[in-house]
Amino acid sequence: MNERIRAKEVRLIDENGDNHGVVLTSKALAMAEEANLDLVVVSPNQAPPVAKILDYGKYKYELEKRAKEAKKKQHTVDIKEVKVRYKIDTHDYQVRIKNINKFIAQGNKVKIVVMLRGREMQHSRLAMDLANKFMEDLKGDTITVEKPPKLEGRNVTLFLAPA
Repeated sequence: MNERIRAKEVRLIDENGDNHGVVLTSKALAMAEEANLDLVVVSPNQAPPVAKILDYGKYKYELEKRAKEAKKKQHTVDIKEVKVRYKIDTHDYQVRIKNINKFIAQGNKVKIVVMLRGREMQHSRLAMDLANKFMEDLKGDTITVEKPPKLEGRNVTLFLAPA
């Protein structure tokens, strides 16, 4: 902005939005000083760069305000993790199903982990059956299976996403 502009010429837009075409930087600075405002390069990658006569403090404030507004509107998708053992009781299973449905309704992805410890690794097919049961009970028009059940080390994992 102002004296830090290195280009000889700039495409000038004044405070009212009128285009003055390509003008020498010194003349543009004089016009900005006369209007008691700043000369700010808004598009430096053009040939010649585009400069505007405006109040720099107000311009910066409006840019921050727009960025904050855009950040407010965006929704981040989190991955919620539900851990279970393959010996889960029916009521605990129903609670997990209810929680998974709640997470999906909020727009989050869900990772279901069926954990195996020690000698339970011999019963990995039971853990796989439980993961398949989760998949079958949750399949519907609101939930899609992102990754089917898979044995990874000592755990069987399953990924679900909102449809």
